[in-house]
Amino acid sequence: MTAAPAARLFIAVDPPVEVCEELAAWARSAVRGGAGAGKSAPARVLDPELLHVTLCFLGSRPVGEIAAIEGALAESARSVGELRLGAPLWLPPRRPRALAVEVRDDPEGGLAELHRALVEALARACEYEDERRRFRAHVTLVRMREGPRGAAGEHALPPTPALSFTPGEVVLYRSWLSPAGASYEALATRTLTPA
Repeated sequence: MTAAPAARLFIAVDPPVEVCEELAAWARSAVRGGAGAGKSAPARVLDPELLHVTLCFLGSRPVGEIAAIEGALAESARSVGELRLGAPLWLPPRRPRALAVEVRDDPEGGLAELHRALVEALARACEYEDERRRFRAHVTLVRMREGPRGAAGEHALPPTPALSFTPGEVVLYRSWLSPAGASYEALATRTLTPA
């Protein structure tokens, strides 16, 4: 019996191009300054067009579920206020393999509310179960095979740029993996409208 075709999927909001370019420039500077360098594996700064804030990582799902997932996306799309970028993060904290920048939610908690609405709609649409760890919004900027040795906090990073943006859309992406890294294909986009 042949397995049903599957797709690696996630739902995200995208910062504007100029924010992504400034974040990528900061990441290149951080890598040159020693983050992810030295005794650890080489670091790969992600291209600006790959930067996003993941709201739900669905993983490998049957292609037949994509229409239902698009419906959940449409059902839950609601506006999010201005998001501010904060401090750098090593992820996961214990054995980091990525350098990211945290996203601070708007004062009303719009990003967390959008995440909750998506999780509930996806659970109804395709029996999606959210990750057990708490939602921690961030933009991943650098990938490494292994993180810096020692505690992540021991590695000085330049201050992150003071950036903010207001997401206008939520996107269902398909992720294509290759030895050179991932590429993303937008399958569905919904405008974020007031709840």
